[in-house]
Amino acid sequence: MGRVSEVERRLAALRVEARAAIRDVADFPKPGILFRDITPLLGNERLFVAVTAAMGAFHADAGLTHALGIESRGFIFGAPIAQALRVPFIPARKPGKLPAKTIREEYALEYGSDALEIHADALTAGARVLIVDDVLATGGTALAACRLVESAGARVAGCVFLLELTELGGRARLAGRDVHALLTY
Repeated sequence: MGRVSEVERRLAALRVEARAAIRDVADFPKPGILFRDITPLLGNERLFVAVTAAMGAFHADAGLTHALGIESRGFIFGAPIAQALRVPFIPARKPGKLPAKTIREEYALEYGSDALEIHADALTAGARVLIVDDVLATGGTALAACRLVESAGARVAGCVFLLELTELGGRARLAGRDVHALLTY
C-alpha cells in the first residue's frame, strides 16, 4: 500500500511541476486561442526525462512492440518513450515525407483534410503499438494514427499524450482504446 501511494504522490508532484513549466500564450497562433507552449518543459532536461518516463509508464505492461509518434511534436515524446520501453520507434508523417512505399490514412479537419503515412513495412500483423503525441485536442489526428496502425494489421495497445484539452472532446473519438494524458486542461 505504501509503495502505491508513493508512486501516486510522485506522479502528482510531477504533474504540478510539468503544469508550472508549460507557458500559456494568449491569442496564438490567432486571436481567441490559448496556446500551451511546451518549450520551457523541453528545456528542463530533468523534467523532460521525468515526463517521458511517466508517459511511457502508463503502458509499460501492455506488451508493446512499437511506439508511433505523430508528426511533429509526437516525435519529441515518442522517441524517448520508445527508447525507455526498448521498442522500435515509427514516425507517422505528413504525406510525401517518407522515402519508401507508404500506407496512408486521411482524416477530416475543420476546413479540409490531411493525412498521415507510415512506411508499409513498419509494422507486421499482431504488433502492439503505443500512439504518442503531445496534445489530445479533437482527436482527429490520433484517430487517424490508430486507423493507420490497424490498417497495417497491428493493434493499438494504447494512446498517450502530454496534455489533453478536455473541452474539445478528443477522448470520445478514441473510445474503446486505453488513453492516458499526463495533464488535463
